[in-house]
Amino acid sequence: MAWTWPTMAFFAIIAATLAVFTMLAIRYPETPRRGILRMETTRGDRLFIGLLSMAFINLAWLGLTDITQWAGLAISLLFLAVVFKTV
Repeated sequence: MAWTWPTMAFFAIIAATLAVFTMLAIRYPETPRRGILRMETTRGDRLFIGLLSMAFINLAWLGLTDITQWAGLAISLLFLAVVFKTV
């Protein structure tokens, strides 16, 4: 794998996100909540589901369309926001 600045930025953002969520879990203990997924999830569960879904959305976008990748990123970020929204 070529270690370019986008690759480094990707892994740095993932590491920073995990660090922030760890600090949030320590400072504000998690309680399972029901959201759009209709099952009880914690913040960490929603993060994992959201990141995994974002990867699949972006791969599908790149494989099925010729439109710029930024539109796929916008759609996946919108999906992540919907997953994190709790009712």
